[in-house]
Amino acid sequence: MAASDLHVAADEIRRAAARIGSYLRRTPTLELVGTRQRLPWRVALKLELLQVTGSFKPRGALNRMLELAPAERARGVVAASGGNHGLGVAYAAHVLGVPAFVYVPETASPVKVEKIRAWGAQVFQVGQFYHQAYQAAQERAEREGLAYVHAYADRAVVTGQGTVGLEFLDDCPDLEALLVAVGGGGLISGIAAYAGQSPGRPRVIGVEPKGIPTLYEALRAGRPVTLERIESIAADSLGAQSVAPINYELARRYVERVVLVSDEDIVAAQRFLWEEVRLVAEPGGAAALAALLAGTSGLPEGARVGVVVCGSNAAVRFE
Repeated sequence: MAASDLHVAADEIRRAAARIGSYLRRTPTLELVGTRQRLPWRVALKLELLQVTGSFKPRGALNRMLELAPAERARGVVAASGGNHGLGVAYAAHVLGVPAFVYVPETASPVKVEKIRAWGAQVFQVGQFYHQAYQAAQERAEREGLAYVHAYADRAVVTGQGTVGLEFLDDCPDLEALLVAVGGGGLISGIAAYAGQSPGRPRVIGVEPKGIPTLYEALRAGRPVTLERIESIAADSLGAQSVAPINYELARRYVERVVLVSDEDIVAAQRFLWEEVRLVAEPGGAAALAALLAGTSGLPEGARVGVVVCGSNAAVRFE
C-alpha cells in the first residue's frame, strides 16, 4: 500500500460528512455536570450511542457503500462482524437498497444478531471466533465478486468514522483532549486524523481493555502485531486481534498514547452512565469513560476533555 493511501486529509472527512449526513443522526454532546461523583475535569460526552443502530458504525459503512459503483451496489456487499459493524452494514444496505451478507461468529450477541436480521441483511454464523467468520466472508466476496466492507481496514470506513470527531470539535472547539475506545482502530484513526489537522490539535488518547491491548502493543512494537489471545467483557465490540496498516499509521501519527482499563473499570463506567446520566452503554461504549473515572487517562485536573460514548447495544429487558 502506498504511503499516500495511509493518510486521510481533514477535507476528505468533511466531504464524507456531507455525503452520509442525510442518512444519520447528528448525535448530541452533553456537558457532564450535576453528578454526585465530583470530577476534576470539564467533561463533554459525544453521545454516539444514540446513533442509528446504537453505535458509530453506520458512518463508515455508508461512506464505503456510497463510493461503490451502482453495479457493485446492485450485486451486494459482504461483511464480517462481532455485531456492531454488521448492524452498521445492514442499516446502510437497507437505506441504499443494497443486498447485504453479514458473517458473525456463533458466539456473537443474540441481541445484535437479531437486530442485523431486522434490518434485512442475511446473517451467517460461522465458527467460535471472529477470524473464522472473517475468513468465510472473504471467501464469499472473492467467490461471487462482491464488494467487501471491512470493519476498520478501509480508507472510506476510516474517513466515515472520522465524522464523529468533526461533529464533536464543531460542537466543542475548546476540547484539549479526546478519549476514544479502540477495537480495530477505525474510529480512533478517523477521529485522530481529523483532530490532528484541526486548529486546536487536541490530544487523542486511545482506551483499550487490559485483555485486548491491540493498538497499545502495536505502538509499543512499532508495527502492527497480532494478539494470541483476547479476553474482556468488551470483546464483541473491541475484540480485534490486530490493527491494519492504515489504522496503525494514523494512530502512530496522531494518537498521543493508549491506556488500558480493567473489566471492572468498564462496568463501573457503565454503572456511572446509567446512574448519573440515565444512559445504557454496552461495555465497549463505556470504555473511554472508564479511563477517566479510573484515573488512568493521565489528564491533569481542570482539563477540558471530550469522551466518545460509542455504543449502546447491551441486552435490556423491560418487564
